[in-house]
Amino acid sequence: MSLIFFLITAIITGQLTGRERQRAREARQREKEAVVLYDVARLLSDPDLDRALHDVAERLRRELRLAAVIVEVEGGSELTVRATVGELEARRLASQGRHAPLRVLSEGSEPRWTRVVLPSKGSRGTRERDDVYIVPVPAREGRVGELLLLSSPGERDFDAASNRLLSAVATQIGLAVERYRLRREATDAEVLRRADDLKTALIHAVSHELKTPLSSIIASAGSLQQRDVRWSDEARQEFAEAIEQEARRLNLIVGNLLDLSRMEAGSLRADKSWHDVSVLIDDVLARLRSVTERHRVSTSVPEDLPPVPLDYVQIDQVLSNLIENAARYTPPGTEIRIAARLIGSELRVEVEDRGIGIPRESLTRVFDAFYCVPGSGRQSRGVGLGLAVAKGLVEAHGGRIWAENVDGGGARFVFTLPLSVPAEPATSTTGGVR
Repeated sequence: MSLIFFLITAIITGQLTGRERQRAREARQREKEAVVLYDVARLLSDPDLDRALHDVAERLRRELRLAAVIVEVEGGSELTVRATVGELEARRLASQGRHAPLRVLSEGSEPRWTRVVLPSKGSRGTRERDDVYIVPVPAREGRVGELLLLSSPGERDFDAASNRLLSAVATQIGLAVERYRLRREATDAEVLRRADDLKTALIHAVSHELKTPLSSIIASAGSLQQRDVRWSDEARQEFAEAIEQEARRLNLIVGNLLDLSRMEAGSLRADKSWHDVSVLIDDVLARLRSVTERHRVSTSVPEDLPPVPLDYVQIDQVLSNLIENAARYTPPGTEIRIAARLIGSELRVEVEDRGIGIPRESLTRVFDAFYCVPGSGRQSRGVGLGLAVAKGLVEAHGGRIWAENVDGGGARFVFTLPLSVPAEPATSTTGGVR
């Protein structure tokens, strides 16, 4: 009786031990799958879809000891990605299997893949089997691609755990393709929106800002041509000055538009040579005397400031735009201060005014093309190009430009220029005017 009891106990214990071992194996397998899926999710977070799919294919090849892995996905128009890893001959066979007749292994059940039997290349007409597994890549709108897997010689067929892993990886790839497509569509929509905004702003600038000086020039010239009116010398002088002033304004607008187009095309470069910054500032102020005549202008430049490498014409334009901007948006009689000094390996130039300052939310946007600070009546005073052009010209020098508010009221525009002469000037970008 005790022998029978012992045998029964041994059998039950053996069964329990076998179940525990099976559960332990399953737990280890699940843990392994979780690690692989975590790696796949991490790799698919790469914004470069080509690189992400290549890395995932390589991870699967190593994990399942495959001869080759090919990932093919399509995410809509102009998105077709093909990632291949493994031995060259194996990749060729797998690629051929993509177009060979397919025989469904398990119709309508998991895993959702197909086996392809390829003909041998042997000279005696015999056939050998190369099993290529094609795992569909699902997405919200249906199948968007395939995983093509070629087993290494002597490796066993995929088991249920491998099937489960491949199905999960294919699903993650489908989600990644969908995310990539949505990001691209959002980017395209934003580009179109910005292009439409720029077009609208340009039409506004042409229809209003260019029309105003042209109207003034036409009116003044027409008045001078009236034969039935005897204009005094002072009146003729005023008409001539109005024509010259509006023509200069028109020339400035057209010049800014041309500079902006060159920046957008990436063709703007700084032709640097060594110049005296103090002389440059004096030249700009002398030319803008009619613009700043209703303001108090002060300068602060150290006498021992050495020459600086810059494009004289371009930095002249930067200073002109900043000073005209300060004069345009500040009350008459207030001060405009221009300062320059060396800080480390950079030249720092400041143009400071005593106006109402810039709203916090507009401090970064003032450099956007065609942008005018809302709620300050500035929309009717400019096109919104001066600061955009200044930003592009400074960045063409490899420098930086920004705006900040001054304690007690006013705004300060600062730009820096490197003292070294790089072999290749930095590419310029564009921005607007407050």
